[in-house]
Amino acid sequence: VSCSDSSVECTEQQLLKVYLRVRPFSKTELANNESQGCVVIENSESVLLQAPKDSCTMKNSEKGIGQSVHRFTFSHIFGPETTQREFFEGTMKCIVNDYLDGQNGLIFTYGVTNAGKTFTIQVKGTPKDGGILPRALDVIFGHIMGRQYQKMDLKPYLSSDVLKLDCLQAKQEELMKATVFATVKEQKQKRKKKKKKTCMNQNSLCKVNVQYAISLNRERGVDPKESIKFSVWVSFFEIYNEYVYDLLDALPTLKNQKRPGLRICEDQTGNSYVKDLKWINVCNAEEACKILKTGNKNRSLASTKMNRQSSRSHSIFSIRLLRIGDEQEILKVSELSLCDLAGSERCNKSQTFGDRLKEAGNINNSLLILGKCIAALRQSQNKMKQNYVPFRESKLTRLFQAFFCGRGKACMIVNINQCASTYDETLHVMKFSAVAKQVVQTIQVRTFDFLAPRQLGKDGNGKAIEKSKVSSSLSIDTPLSEEEEEEEEEEEEEVDVTILSYKELLCMIGNLKERLTEQRQNRLILEMEIRKEMGEAMFLQLMETEETWSKRLADLKETYEDKLESRFEMYKDAIKRHAYLCAMEEMENYVPLEEFEAEQRKVEERDKKIAELEAILKNLQIADTSSSLGSSALKVLESSEMFTSNAETGITLELKNRHAEKDQIITSFKSKNKELKKNLWEAGEIYQENIKEIERLKQEIVQQKQEFESLQKKQTSRVFELEATVAELQELLCASRKHSSVSEEVNQPKPKKGLFANLKSSVAGTPLKSIRQSVTNTPTTSRNR
Repeated sequence: VSCSDSSVECTEQQLLKVYLRVRPFSKTELANNESQGCVVIENSESVLLQAPKDSCTMKNSEKGIGQSVHRFTFSHIFGPETTQREFFEGTMKCIVNDYLDGQNGLIFTYGVTNAGKTFTIQVKGTPKDGGILPRALDVIFGHIMGRQYQKMDLKPYLSSDVLKLDCLQAKQEELMKATVFATVKEQKQKRKKKKKKTCMNQNSLCKVNVQYAISLNRERGVDPKESIKFSVWVSFFEIYNEYVYDLLDALPTLKNQKRPGLRICEDQTGNSYVKDLKWINVCNAEEACKILKTGNKNRSLASTKMNRQSSRSHSIFSIRLLRIGDEQEILKVSELSLCDLAGSERCNKSQTFGDRLKEAGNINNSLLILGKCIAALRQSQNKMKQNYVPFRESKLTRLFQAFFCGRGKACMIVNINQCASTYDETLHVMKFSAVAKQVVQTIQVRTFDFLAPRQLGKDGNGKAIEKSKVSSSLSIDTPLSEEEEEEEEEEEEEVDVTILSYKELLCMIGNLKERLTEQRQNRLILEMEIRKEMGEAMFLQLMETEETWSKRLADLKETYEDKLESRFEMYKDAIKRHAYLCAMEEMENYVPLEEFEAEQRKVEERDKKIAELEAILKNLQIADTSSSLGSSALKVLESSEMFTSNAETGITLELKNRHAEKDQIITSFKSKNKELKKNLWEAGEIYQENIKEIERLKQEIVQQKQEFESLQKKQTSRVFELEATVAELQELLCASRKHSSVSEEVNQPKPKKGLFANLKSSVAGTPLKSIRQSVTNTPTTSRNR
């Protein structure tokens, strides 16, 4: 059953509500010294996280990376002393009210493993310890008390539709419900069944929830005698290793037998739903809790070092509320989903391996994608930075997409513990929640005036109950498909021809023939006009391509000339710089001519003195041979010999030193001369290479000029060919019009067919083919060049 499109839509924007719940310490945690003051609650909306000494955060802060103290704000913070009742009243009141008004709702818990997520949602121990799920069921059944729809012939279908069942299908639903309840093993003794069917069991309903439901009905002004009825349907499934499993299906008995997986599909409105999921009709909160117990027995649980009963999958418990009118028309369909997300964990701390390691990887991956989606939603609020939201990367985010995109309200519950050993994981969870708190939800609020029913079969094809309600039996979110609209148009155009006579049929055939010929002529004229327009368009395109390529060629010329000039100037500057450096080195080693001549004069004087001394020495040697010299002469000679020997030794030493210095100067001059010759030879080679490159570039420019001129000639010839073909086409068009006027007077159809064939052959002749080939070939060749 769907509803008419008489609703008025309006949007409401609000921040995503994020609640924080802090779990108290256990005895073992206190014994292990886990209480180190890591979590400090400042007020009802602010909490402070202080890093312990052994945490990675503290080590990084000591190195100057990050901070050791972080402050976070939430919609409301619930401390360790908070009871289940206080937490339910502080978080679920507004969501349950909106759900009873027809608004969809999603509540999901997020946190590390062993943080109390399952305790917050589900039942643990006595009814006083019941989580938000059983308390919400108590409030829902307390609200609809005495106004329940007793039959099972209206069942949820797809994402927001309702399926009308016949008697046999309703009995099958009752049998399926009985088989599900048969799997539940009651721990307590069975109590006596009450004769009257009540909508709420007092054994499972707390007094506080009864009073809350009664006060809620008074505030809303609900009349118990109101004709509106309610039907409650529940489902329970899990996402384990990125596979969807129905938790209400019995587990396989054989070891090799696998559980049947379910697929996530989308309806015509784009909303995701789980195909072939079991929906069970429940009459009270006790039956719903039995469904919850059955699903928890089939749920994937395992024991790790950090948690004895660790959830290894994401479980989602959904409640659909159908509001039914007097004539079984569906007024509203609302859905409340409570998701118990598996906790993120580090494998080295939880000591997981094998299957547990694979499960942890899939859990962390799905939570990572959820974080990406929330971060992308936060960034997409800025119109200048619209980001892609990766909803389809995970099955969990595909199911959450409708709630994040305005089809309902979403609420996030963050569970943390105060243990120092898990501080780094807790800090990551808090940073994620800080991003989620900044997400703005744009919620579509709808007000309904009237909803007409439409019976649907198992395949989803509908048949209207009354002809007058056919137009109003469409769903709000499901418009008519194109095939249905075409079928309706064809039915309207059909005419009953059985009542016409033979002559009228002949007249109709003649009229149809005339219409056919007119249509053919119109199409032929239209084809000629289109061809003409295409020819003009191609001509313009050719002209544009010619202009663009000429501009490119001119730009290439300019760029090549600029490059040549810049290279030539660069080489000139390099040669000048090299010559300048060589000249500076020569100036450093340069000896003036005057100094060189003075040194030469000194050398000549020294040689003369040496010659004189040698002559004196010879004379003295001759005098020594004569024996007639006296003692006085001998003394004189001895003194003169001593004097000459001393003078000779001093002069020879000085001459040797000067000679060595001159040799060094000559060798340095020779080496520098060789270096200068080598540098000059290298500069000459570089200059010759530059001259060759300049000549090669000049030849390339000349070749490009010749190619450009040939292209221009080809383009002009093609333009002339196009003009000739256009003129031929115009002549053919005039001839065809004259021929068609003559054929209309004679009323002979054969020449028309011949005209069409002639025109086709003329149009498809060689000129147009040559035009197409020239058009297709010119851009490719020009591009390659």
